[in-house]
Amino acid sequence: MSRSGTEQHQQASEADATETTFRASEHQHIRYNPLQDEWVLVSAHRMKRPWQGQVEPPIMETVPRHDPHNPLCPGAMRANGEVNPHYDGTFLFDNDFPALQPDAPNPGRSDHPLFQAEAARGICKVMCFHPWSDVTLPLMSVSEIRAVVDAWASVTEELGAQYPWVQIFENKGAMMGCSNPHPHCQVWASSFLPDVAQREERSQRAFQCQHGEPLLMEYGRQELLRKERLVLTSEHWLVLVPYWAVWPFQTLLLPRRHVRRLPELTAAERDDLASIMKKLLTKYDNLFETSFPYSMGWHGAPTGSEVKADWDHWQLHAHYYPPLLRSATVRKFMVGYEMLAQAQRDLTPEQAAERLRTLPEVHYCLGQKDRKTTSIA
Repeated sequence: MSRSGTEQHQQASEADATETTFRASEHQHIRYNPLQDEWVLVSAHRMKRPWQGQVEPPIMETVPRHDPHNPLCPGAMRANGEVNPHYDGTFLFDNDFPALQPDAPNPGRSDHPLFQAEAARGICKVMCFHPWSDVTLPLMSVSEIRAVVDAWASVTEELGAQYPWVQIFENKGAMMGCSNPHPHCQVWASSFLPDVAQREERSQRAFQCQHGEPLLMEYGRQELLRKERLVLTSEHWLVLVPYWAVWPFQTLLLPRRHVRRLPELTAAERDDLASIMKKLLTKYDNLFETSFPYSMGWHGAPTGSEVKADWDHWQLHAHYYPPLLRSATVRKFMVGYEMLAQAQRDLTPEQAAERLRTLPEVHYCLGQKDRKTTSIA
């Protein structure tokens, strides 16, 4: 087609588009993520296509409560020869195979701008949530989850005294690369701000400078007004599917009050956090009646020697990134267009929020006779 022909075709398509009423659930569009300064393509009509791709194997539901050969269990020996204590709550220890070490040498100055390297030092730890291997966070009591919250705050304060970034993250399920079903997370403290943290730093600082308030405080207020993406609300917390969500059932956990870091949470906020986490993760499991896989992590203001700097533009928050799309065995793949162009999702955030919002808060494993069930059409 000639250049003039291409322009005429484009103009005709634009004219047709203006005459059609836009529906987010039917028409593709792109949405901006102001937190990380990136865009996502929303193509909800793709959920109508039949799936003929890879189907994941069923998730193993039976896990022994205690396995003496599991290195995360109480009393078990780990790879470095150390024996775990017979802990009955949370247990924090140094990762036996750390990605970051505190004494790594400096790579030295680069001889060319295209070949740059800088020092990377840090500490990696593992935190077990519970002594039993056959439980997950939604099956733990609120008081047990509260102990996890306290441990998160404590390790953030401890490592944050030395390092500018403390990344707490949990990979749940083999689908997310977790090789051990024992309930646990990891904590990596680094001498540098990782890429995602740098993007969130720039975006939040720019928004504060332009509008005079933290980006995520204003965003939380807007979502409370609009309601269509809210999943759970409580006295101190909000759970919502972000307007710019990438993963199918991605959620964002936000405190209502302006809080920069986990250690700043009050006792009431920690209690409420434990409660709303249990409800959210129960809904996740109830969605496809399986132990729902995800990667999650906390983001808060940088720490270390930077702690006295002006970080009021930061708002503490947690990201949940679950891969499942259509069922317990069909996941969303981030390949092709996602790797080479930009992120793309297959249902709207509003559709995802509605599905999660209407799910029961009683775990399906408890066998409630009156619980609701859902399925993806």
